[in-house]
Amino acid sequence: SYGGGALLFYTFSSQAERRKFGGSDFLEIQFCRMPPKTEVGIITAVDSVNHWFDDSLYVRGDDGVAFLREYDSIFDCGIYNDLETGKIDPYGINYYRSDLIEPIITKLLVTRPADHIKLAGWLDTAKGYNGFYILGV
Repeated sequence: SYGGGALLFYTFSSQAERRKFGGSDFLEIQFCRMPPKTEVGIITAVDSVNHWFDDSLYVRGDDGVAFLREYDSIFDCGIYNDLETGKIDPYGINYYRSDLIEPIITKLLVTRPADHIKLAGWLDTAKGYNGFYILGV
């Protein structure tokens, strides 16, 4: 469902709907479907990541600057493809372990960035997975 205003996060019922709305210019926030004991190097490998899941959250490329401004300090613990850790890399793979989800939700509820309620609900669902990714454009 998508609209305007303070909405940063979009969901789509199909990939056709996503393509019609904005092509492929999105950051994708996606559940990590790898088994829990998977090595981080495998989880963050380019070949391990698939794109465009219907249960992902999407940030339009045009909203990327606003997203980074609002969320960089919250998502400051991602693991990159080179296994370094830091703030969101808007062009790469950012992996967040499942044990980071609750602290991230807490930060969201305290700082209340744009559209945080939708993200907090999605992250609550992510607890059932092996963490999540923020995949760059």
